[in-house]
Amino acid sequence: MSRRQPVLGILGGGQLARMLTLAAAPLGVRTYVVDGAADACAGQVGPLLVADYGDAEALAGFAGSVDVVTFDFENVPAEAAAGLAARVPVYPAPQALAATQDRLAEKTLFRECGLDTPDFHPVDTRADLDLAISRVGTPAILKTRRLGYDGKGQFRLRTSDDADAAWAALGRQAQAHGLILEAFIPFERELSVLAVRGRDGDFRTWPLTRNWHTDGVLALSLAPAPNIPSTLQVDAVRHARTLAERLDYVGVFALELFVRGGKLLGNEMAPRVHNSGHWTIEGAHTSQFENHVRAVLGMPLGDTGIRGPCAMFNFIGNLPDPSPVLKATDAHWHDYGKEPRAGRKVGHATVVAKDADTLRSRVSSIAEALGRQEQARPAVDALG
Repeated sequence: MSRRQPVLGILGGGQLARMLTLAAAPLGVRTYVVDGAADACAGQVGPLLVADYGDAEALAGFAGSVDVVTFDFENVPAEAAAGLAARVPVYPAPQALAATQDRLAEKTLFRECGLDTPDFHPVDTRADLDLAISRVGTPAILKTRRLGYDGKGQFRLRTSDDADAAWAALGRQAQAHGLILEAFIPFERELSVLAVRGRDGDFRTWPLTRNWHTDGVLALSLAPAPNIPSTLQVDAVRHARTLAERLDYVGVFALELFVRGGKLLGNEMAPRVHNSGHWTIEGAHTSQFENHVRAVLGMPLGDTGIRGPCAMFNFIGNLPDPSPVLKATDAHWHDYGKEPRAGRKVGHATVVAKDADTLRSRVSSIAEALGRQEQARPAVDALG
């Protein structure tokens, strides 16, 4: 008698679903992805159901075809998540998604769990914006409470004189999604801690990752984050564990952090596998994608230790010539199979080494061959 392979349903068919599908196969796990776009890139590596997230009939059929459901993006409609959860186990649970879909609820949760944040204030009207500015101060960032990502749905106020322009840019979204004004923090570093929690409560983290963004989009990651006091690693893990247990979280998540004055401030929590953890595919004993599959299906979690220091280049808009990466030692190319488009994540490359000096040399030579010295410079300097 043949053994039945478990089927993992994935809501959303982007590059994260694609990499989850590739990680699931060696575990004997099949995947079934649902997305509204027929050209969703996850469909290139596994079965794809083309359906709108509001199509209750299609989602019911989807739920009946899988053993567990997970997500490759956090902005899943609440109705869709609740409908699926009534038919099949869903991880992370809808309540965990709800807590991270609203920036106001998320920041409030952070503070309740003992993680400090930049000052913030809700904004629903033009008058609220003036009140928020008086309390939060400037510079500040006006954001949509929901649906914003990669720098979208944001407006930076340098002074209170920018209030009219900020409202003109985002005021229409106040009623539909709500707004929040957050103090702009002149942080010293941007870090993320990737964590995973199993269905049995087993909790693990990968080393802290240092990140650099361009126009709100991740451009470069370095792991383990160099020159970080061990106390920050301990604090980051403690905060991540507290949040995971508070939400009864199952699966991988990323906690994005700022360092200011030697202390951590909570920025955002992504309830899914995360761009800043792509280096784990080649750089860790168990990748974030494999551990997410393991966690949501109730399998034992894998070792999150690293094989060596890593750097990851993100490719936004279009892909460079892959030859310099393919020719290099322990450099790894990832093409997401997407059509080029401004602001779109279309691929990444990871470089791994035995030590920081070797990594610095490899990153420098690859960046020069790619013509991306400016993108790589922060990592090169940090490793120096």
